[in-house]
Amino acid sequence: MRKALFAALILFGVVSFASKKLEPKADSVLVLKKDRTLQLLRDGKPFKTYKIALGRQPVGAKTEQGDNKTPEGKYIIDSRNEQSAFHMALHVSYPNTAQIAEGKTKNIDPGGAIMVHGLPNHFGWIGAAHRVRDWTQGCIAVTNEEIEEIWRLVPNGTPIEIRP
Repeated sequence: MRKALFAALILFGVVSFASKKLEPKADSVLVLKKDRTLQLLRDGKPFKTYKIALGRQPVGAKTEQGDNKTPEGKYIIDSRNEQSAFHMALHVSYPNTAQIAEGKTKNIDPGGAIMVHGLPNHFGWIGAAHRVRDWTQGCIAVTNEEIEEIWRLVPNGTPIEIRP
């Protein structure tokens, strides 16, 4: 009996490990602000879609710090923060060089620290209810379970496009 239980546990561990290893990695991410969705794409086709919450002022592109808008454009997931104030956070490379230059000409700070993240620490219990309204300061928010999956499937260097 013990041998059978041990064998079953080993087999379960191998299958679980193998299934995680076989998960497709995203080669790009697409955010559709109007639809409130984030899609993981492989070869140009979505294989995972998540419902999201955006910045408190979701219409229009981010232009300056504090406008509570989520940026629009093409960026890169360039780093990750496991110790953020939110449950895991993937950093979006906003602002790009053109947005920085535009900010300088207009004498405004374009902002930064745009992330794809989970819920604020200790508020994971809110779950999908967080999507009832847009609440971030310009970031893209998903549930804690979803950011854990996205974290695994989106390596640093992955392009992310944020569309209106």
